[in-house]
Amino acid sequence: MRRVALVVGFAAALAFPTTAWPHASLEYQTPDFRQRLEVAPRQILLRFDQGVKALPDSIQVYTRDGTLVSRAARTAQDARKMLVAVPRLPRGAYTVRWHALSSDGHVVSGVYTFGVRVAAPPPTEAYGASGPTRSEHIVRWLYFAALALLIGGIGFRLVVLPRVVPPALERRFFKVAGIGAVAVIQVGIVAFILRAEDALQLPFGRLLYGNLAPVAEGTRFGKAFIAMTLGFTWVAALLFLAWLTDRRVLLWPALVLSLTLASGLSLSGHSAADRGSSWLSQLADWLHLSAAVLWVGGLVQLAACVWPLAPELRRDVFLRFARLAPALIAVLVSAGVYLSILRLPRLSDLWSAGYGQVLLVKLALVSAALAWGAFHHFIVRPRLDRTSWTRKSLVGESAIAMSILLLAAILVDSKPPPQPQSQRAVIAKPKLAPPSVSPPGASSSARSP
Repeated sequence: MRRVALVVGFAAALAFPTTAWPHASLEYQTPDFRQRLEVAPRQILLRFDQGVKALPDSIQVYTRDGTLVSRAARTAQDARKMLVAVPRLPRGAYTVRWHALSSDGHVVSGVYTFGVRVAAPPPTEAYGASGPTRSEHIVRWLYFAALALLIGGIGFRLVVLPRVVPPALERRFFKVAGIGAVAVIQVGIVAFILRAEDALQLPFGRLLYGNLAPVAEGTRFGKAFIAMTLGFTWVAALLFLAWLTDRRVLLWPALVLSLTLASGLSLSGHSAADRGSSWLSQLADWLHLSAAVLWVGGLVQLAACVWPLAPELRRDVFLRFARLAPALIAVLVSAGVYLSILRLPRLSDLWSAGYGQVLLVKLALVSAALAWGAFHHFIVRPRLDRTSWTRKSLVGESAIAMSILLLAAILVDSKPPPQPQSQRAVIAKPKLAPPSVSPPGASSSARSP
């Protein structure tokens, strides 16, 4: 409940801003966000655009394991600067958490990371940051559902429905797709706020004045959030123009742009950041997501729009979608199997690791959805004109598909089990250089996140 109240309050504050004196903003910092240093710094310096008041704990520097290494912070001779001395830092990653009293009375806060002779982790993995929570799982699922309503709805209108449809069906289509477009933007903002709150670990009053730049600019998630939020506003505009001008052709660029923007999730997730990731894993993840939202969105359009509003189109549209759905499911299953093999190094991870257990439940639901689809193909289709419960069956399949999206959201926010180190690579590594040229005490560098 606290997190829900936080998000609602934050959204309300953005929607109904009040007049206030400008508070201090961080202009630059030394070391910089996620900077890798070869020489350890002797102090941490923050510079603001106006004078601030430093408290003894205004800048705290932590090691990866949570050891506080900084001393008491102070304001420099220039009141806009705040600094803290640190001892000679050994090799490793460090987290800087700071807060300062602005001249307008507000407390500004932030967090960022840097590394000494290692790559710094993203701020979402800084010391003190919490992992994905149940609230984030739900928000991610809502985001996937919104993508299904938008992308799947547009794809269904262009590929499955005839060019001319009854006005009531056309209005219902635009309502459902429009809800998806608005939800993608708004739910995306909520997801960003929750991720930033996880990193900063601030109460609501201070989160309003938190410095979110490290999350927005220093993480794959943040960069993808900015690009996708701006891009989906263009999709919403194209959708609105298509409805306003009755020009169906405008839906094609909206569909292409939507599918392109959806790749931001693949470029910022496990398929792009984890060990073993490649362009092939990113492509498979994007195909997996695209096929899923096109399939689920088509089911929703068929059950919520065509069946109640266009009885004369039911048979023709059902048969068209029945020909398209197997292709989408084939892509969905093929890409999913490839990603599962890539992310689960051992078969036993399916039942021993949390990621594998969620994947098992998802596979069970996918199997149920496939069986349901086969039921529609072999049982319902020949009796389409004589059955009165087809819509209920479609609603049931849609519910199964939405449940699959929920489990996909949990998997996206979950960490796959670590890849085992190759013993052959470990044994062969010393042979790369003769002992005479190997520096004593040499150690391997940390993996970049």
